[in-house]
Amino acid sequence: MKLQTQIEIAPSPWQIGYDDRILLLGSCFADEMGRKMDEHNLHVTCNPFGTLYNPLSIAQAMQMTDLPPLVEYGGLWHSMSHHGSFSFASQSETHKAVSHSIAALQEALRAASVVIVTFGTAWVYEMDGAVVGNCHKLPANRFVRRRLSVEEIVAAWQPIIESYPDKHWLFTVSPIRHVKDGLHENQLSKATLLLAVEKLASNNSCSYFPSYEILMDELRDYRFYADDLVHPSSLAVNYVWERFTETFCSSQTRNQLNIEYKRWQFAHHRPLHPDKL
Repeated sequence: MKLQTQIEIAPSPWQIGYDDRILLLGSCFADEMGRKMDEHNLHVTCNPFGTLYNPLSIAQAMQMTDLPPLVEYGGLWHSMSHHGSFSFASQSETHKAVSHSIAALQEALRAASVVIVTFGTAWVYEMDGAVVGNCHKLPANRFVRRRLSVEEIVAAWQPIIESYPDKHWLFTVSPIRHVKDGLHENQLSKATLLLAVEKLASNNSCSYFPSYEILMDELRDYRFYADDLVHPSSLAVNYVWERFTETFCSSQTRNQLNIEYKRWQFAHHRPLHPDKL
């Protein structure tokens, strides 16, 4: 009896292994995959700017070499291109954290053989005519909200991809729904991202991994979601990770992944009665 519609994914013509340096950028789904890679001892750098959701902000982060202007609000200094974890009461401390993140991203990008990018939403907020990565709870009247077009996304990313022909580019669309945008608006957003990624993936150095389709179709039951009914559960993340490794890792690498994960589990095991060891 067949109880689910399974997404057919052909094995990738190129594979990821322990010799690779992997850079992950994008939505919190990128964070989940980065965490799995770290647990399996792959060489990975994940979101040096913190979590970013829209394609333009991710592209801008990759191209940033100079310190962006900071904005003071709510007793903190903010970079509108960074996650809130880079905001501090001291302007100099924020500058220091932001500067370190720029250097870290540029270094990771230079070293990476594989770049994995997860787009979360096509909806963006503009402040003074520029797309921001984070609104930091500034007043809504400071921003203009709009949806990116497929052409804008492709135009922003095509030059970046062409600038690094030595890297494998892997794009995916986050399966996490942005319900605050409204469910219909979320669907329009995801459709825009999928169409943009399809155009980008036509480049020979680019691939697409259907994490969105796996969650929406194979794992459509709410038992695969967290209590907020939006984010994937740990079971779902593990399943996507399994499909990912089947697609991009050789059987030899998968065996090594299992070994490294057991080592990670042992290292992070907390004995119930440590005084009795």
